Amino acid sequence: MTLKTDVLVLGGGLAGLSTAYHLRRAGFKGSVTVAEKSHKPGGRAGTERQGKFLFDHTGHLLHLHDPYGKKLVLDLLKGNVALHERSSWIHSSGVDTRYPFQANTHGLPPKVVAECLAGFARNLYRPRALPKDPSFRAWCLAAFGEGISRRFMFPYNEKLWRTPLDWLTTEWQGRFLPRPRPEEVLYGALVDQKRFFGYNAHFRYPKRGGCQALPDALARRVPELRLNCRVENVDLAERVADIDGLGEVRYERLVNTLPLKTFLDLASPLPAAVREARSRLRWVDVLNLNVGVGRAGLSDRHWVYFPEAAYPFYRVGFTSNFASDMAPKGTTSMYIEVSRRPGEPADLPALERRCIEGLRRSGIMRSSDKVVEKLWIPIECGYVVYDRERTPAVNAIQKHLRGRGVWSIGRWGAWKYSFMEETLLDGKRCAEELLGRFGKERRSNEPLLALK
Repeated sequence: MTLKTDVLVLGGGLAGLSTAYHLRRAGFKGSVTVAEKSHKPGGRAGTERQGKFLFDHTGHLLHLHDPYGKKLVLDLLKGNVALHERSSWIHSSGVDTRYPFQANTHGLPPKVVAECLAGFARNLYRPRALPKDPSFRAWCLAAFGEGISRRFMFPYNEKLWRTPLDWLTTEWQGRFLPRPRPEEVLYGALVDQKRFFGYNAHFRYPKRGGCQALPDALARRVPELRLNCRVENVDLAERVADIDGLGEVRYERLVNTLPLKTFLDLASPLPAAVREARSRLRWVDVLNLNVGVGRAGLSDRHWVYFPEAAYPFYRVGFTSNFASDMAPKGTTSMYIEVSRRPGEPADLPALERRCIEGLRRSGIMRSSDKVVEKLWIPIECGYVVYDRERTPAVNAIQKHLRGRGVWSIGRWGAWKYSFMEETLLDGKRCAEELLGRFGKERRSNEPLLALK
């Protein structure tokens, strides 16, 4: 038997749930089906229970800047949310300094501080010429100079992206990479300044239930969600999807929130140009080791960056500092992030030993501290690589898919670097576009989906 639906949404994470929610909120009368492969909603915004600990799929924090997005999230969580003032640090040269590195070199060895300031000052007096579309490496040298680039920008981003920095563009940076003024760079070298930089100076996090609380709250408003339903293949010409748990599903419009490369591997027919564009998509996977340690208060920080090659991880975060609900009393919970190229082998027991040894060497853990719980959560397509092939490839793919009645959205569906609020807003915008395609009218002087 064939199921017929006006809108089929693949993926019950924040982007897919938001699309379905906003369609209904705007009064869409057609049929909607949301297919999620897992036994629960949320996707990568979910939380796993391991013993008495709650572990997210790495650090997922709520950075709310859009008035609509903020009101939506606070309405969904209904008081189950706390506001935090960010405490983020960088461990390098044997010491911890405040984030961002480029504005907080105070506390580093004097030789390192002098190197960073000299390189920055040299750029002020002899600015580097940049081409129209500079590489990330060239941009760093022009923006921060040799010292800051060599001590942090280069090693950290090489560790995260696993890609030569000459290959990376600057498209992904946006609000994610603060650029302080010269006087702020100088001041941050002389004193321990506590000024906050960047889009994530403050963040919100659920008091109970981990990050899972947000998709759970949204899913309660999406009765069309179907769990344990994995898509097997999609016929773009016939507009039919084979979904384990639902069978054959015939749709009018399809919303994809799966990783773009995964969706394309399931979809057919695809012209040669689109298959070639698919081959140019690059990404890195993240191996996320979550640990519970049998001692409270290992750190008072939220997360710490590790740029140096001596440490296998690029970041460590403390989820029990986001919410006490994440770990039982007398313990600390952490997430440890290691970047890997797709297909790169990983000996998890050996990597775990290296991570714990690194935590002890950095001073976060003592030699007497015991790991009382652990959970590896591998994250495929943890970060999309913004090389020079990415944007032309994604544009070609999206143009073809849109012509076949497919909207590919969200962090993974749109193949981009983003955060949870933006993902929710992607679903809202997608719903607006779908309503327009289904013949809905919109007054030009009023948002279609204003939250009342």
